[in-house]
Amino acid sequence: MPGITYKNMNTNDRVITIALDVMGADAGPGSIIEGGVLAARELGDKIRLVLVGKDEIIRDFVKAVPNMPSTITIENAPHAVAMSDNATEGIRKKTSSIAVGLAMHKEGRADAFVSPGNTGAVMASSLLILGRVEGIVRPAIVSFFPSVKGYPTLVVDVGANVDCKPIHLYQFGLMGSVYASLIFGRTSPKIGLLSIGEERSKGNEQVIQTRELYENSELNFIGHVEGRDVLNGIADVVVCDGFVGNVLLKFAESIEGFLTTMLRRQVETNIFSRVGATLMHPFLKRLRRTFDYAEYGGAPLLGINGVSIICHGSSSPRAIKNAILAAFNMVRHRISDNIREELVLSNGKQNGRDDTKSNNRNRIVRTLSSLDEQ
Repeated sequence: MPGITYKNMNTNDRVITIALDVMGADAGPGSIIEGGVLAARELGDKIRLVLVGKDEIIRDFVKAVPNMPSTITIENAPHAVAMSDNATEGIRKKTSSIAVGLAMHKEGRADAFVSPGNTGAVMASSLLILGRVEGIVRPAIVSFFPSVKGYPTLVVDVGANVDCKPIHLYQFGLMGSVYASLIFGRTSPKIGLLSIGEERSKGNEQVIQTRELYENSELNFIGHVEGRDVLNGIADVVVCDGFVGNVLLKFAESIEGFLTTMLRRQVETNIFSRVGATLMHPFLKRLRRTFDYAEYGGAPLLGINGVSIICHGSSSPRAIKNAILAAFNMVRHRISDNIREELVLSNGKQNGRDDTKSNNRNRIVRTLSSLDEQ
């Protein structure tokens, strides 16, 4: 079936406000604020950045920043969610930096929220405060894996949903397709369903039923893919449940450290190895950067009614900067609105209304509202 081409509907003509949670991260407020300053300087007057956290702590760090951009302001949040808190404890802290930043987004005082804080609390609070895009059953976290093709492979979900039904996995692919198309410019993004083999018969009942949903849609579904295909760039979007996706993500995060340790051991064996490593240093530096999470900054939570990006707890200033840039682009390209429109129009098509006449994009024609029981 033909793939879907999403129309870029950006908003270049207005200032975008992003709320940055500076509390609760392993790296401490200083590194987070530094990353925010880097983003503010790069984006200039296109952005207004709000540092959310304890006012007195933020001001102490801000005083030490030379030439602080005038586009940066402070929103006081007297409490922080600790990394040791569970999601429920995080939600109960109504005046935490996570809750205050998301409330700003909900109220329209911010267009996006970025946090390197407690992942469970950010995810649960985003869902509770912002709500889901109409029609989306389960929001999902997308992460970016390097590929030999030179562009990233998107993996959805990497931790938001441990137990999934076929409809959830189907919607993960739809949301990933919208993101890959608008943010990475992938024409008719290829979607692969992660399984234990490429054959149709391989996989559990969940995978087999999900495949049927994809085959009855107009998404560019290429079938089952295996774990080795993620880095090979076979698909633009790889779909799996959050349990498998999180294991895959944590394994990928260990690769860079493993390569560094093994190289160091080899270099220490003799002088020829040290000379060779010196000559290869530029290449090795680029290779290490390929697996560095800081390149993309954070993991967007797709399917919520807004923009929320979850960063690593030990994010560097560069990682925070890139996460803010990602949030900025998600707002510009109206990711949530595009996901919503696909679902609304697909339901209209199923009910006999040709709503595609109002837009020149190819649409998904399979209804989603009655599939949650599968």
